[in-house]
Order: sequence, then structure tokens, then C-alpha cells
Amino acid sequence: MTAEQVLKGIEFACPEASAPLLLDVYLPSAEHTGKGFPAIVHFHGGGWRAGERSSLGPVLDGFGFSPFRRLTDAGFVVVSADYRLSTTAQFPAQLEDAKAAVHWLRDHAQDYSVDPDRIYAWGDSAGGHLASLVGLAPGDAPAGADGDTPGEVAAVAAWYAPADLPRMGEQCLPNAVARADDPGSREELLIGAVLAEAPGKAAAASPVIYVSPAAPPFLLVHGTADRFVPAAQSTSLAAALEAAGADVELLLIEDSDHMWILPDHSQAAAEKAMDATVDFFLRQSHVP
Repeated sequence: MTAEQVLKGIEFACPEASAPLLLDVYLPSAEHTGKGFPAIVHFHGGGWRAGERSSLGPVLDGFGFSPFRRLTDAGFVVVSADYRLSTTAQFPAQLEDAKAAVHWLRDHAQDYSVDPDRIYAWGDSAGGHLASLVGLAPGDAPAGADGDTPGEVAAVAAWYAPADLPRMGEQCLPNAVARADDPGSREELLIGAVLAEAPGKAAAASPVIYVSPAAPPFLLVHGTADRFVPAAQSTSLAAALEAAGADVELLLIEDSDHMWILPDHSQAAAEKAMDATVDFFLRQSHVP
């Protein structure tokens, strides 16, 4: 396989009182030619307070396989974008940045031979939360969304993503490492308030409340042993999407913790999740 071309550090937005936001563009390897490539915008995890656009986390990085390379080899353009962290700005700043990255790609689609009708979103953990919101929350901001307007992208894949912030604490496993209702939780830092004391803010940051029949196709992948984001978050979102008549696929990987950690420390869960994600996007894009 021929190595793909990577264009790094492209500025796509500069929010007020913030450093410029950057993205990287991964172009399909040389055997893929022509115009109108499907494209995937990826958002990284890290609890909204850490992480890097080039990474899917230390565990997956340690496995040594490249998820972006898997997608470019399959004929996709991949864009991996920054967003403001909760140490800098509270929600909905992160969603505004995620949508700005999608808008940038749409505006520059011709420059990278991208088909603007086949732009998708993907994210892991906090990034999966943002990808889900990009697909579901209409307009320029989540507040006041009527749920009847399509989102920004044609399909979404989300790995172990928060989907219903008010219910995260009650859904946690008994051996949870982190709980949304803990003082100083990642979710509390995201919305700037204790979840129980700010139900409106917690709901506004929850993809599940924006589900409507206009939702794009979704792939939700989660480990049943996730001690950070309970798998019930994905099952709840899947149930809401199905009830709305939307196209949703739910893959639960037995015994897998967050970041696809298995008891035997193999990368089998990560490979299964990646295979499912590539297959999902190929089917959405109708690429042979």
C-alpha cells in the first residue's frame, strides 16, 4: 500500500479569546484516484479536558495500528480536528468547534476532492459525544433545538460515547473508575455545574435529547465492561434512535473496558471496533 499524504496544522477557526484551532487532513493513498471522495471528520477523546487530534488515546496508540490509515486505505479523506477543551471553555464551545471543522471541510471540499454530500463524523469517548451532537443537534447552537432539522453530517460513528449526561451516574458499573456525579467530574467541568444542580445544562449537552426521525445513520460501539462511560449510554441512544425510526447499528463488545482494554490485553476488541467502523462508512458511502 502506498502511504497516504498528511497535511498537518491547518487553521480552521479562531474563537474569541482562544488560540487558533487546527486540523490535519489525511488524503487517500495513491491507488485511489478521481474526484468526490467520501470524508470523515474525527474528534478525539480525553474527557473534553485532554487529548490530541492525532491520537485515539494511549492504549490504542500503543497497539501500533493506525485507524486513520485504515480509512485512507479504504478511500476516505480523514480530517482530525482540535476543539476547545473544558479547561479553556465550557459547553457548547466544543460543539461549536466541532461544527466549525465540518463547515471548513464543506467549504474546502473541492480543494481536497471531497464529495460534500458524503461527509461523516466519528469520535471516541468525548469525541464520540461531539460527533453524535454534530449529527443530531441542528442549527448553530444546541439551545432551543426543535429536533426536526437534520444535523451537519450524513452518518455518525461513536465509540464508547456519553449520550445522556443526567443518567450517566446511575448507569455506572459498580466498579466504575469515574462517575459523572462525582465532584469535579469530567461532565461537571464540561457544563460548568454539578449535573444534578443544572439539569437543563446537562440535558442540553446530551445527544439523546436531539434524536428525531431526521437523524442520520448511526453506528454505536461500546464495551460491556466500560468503567468510565457505561455501555448503557450507547444502548439508551440506540433505543431512542430506533424509536424515532432512524437507522442505527449497536455493537457491544463483551468484556471490553474503555479504549478497548480486554482482560487478556489483546487488541482484538480494537480491531473488531475498527473493522465495524470501516465497514459502516463504506456502506454509507457506497464505495465498492
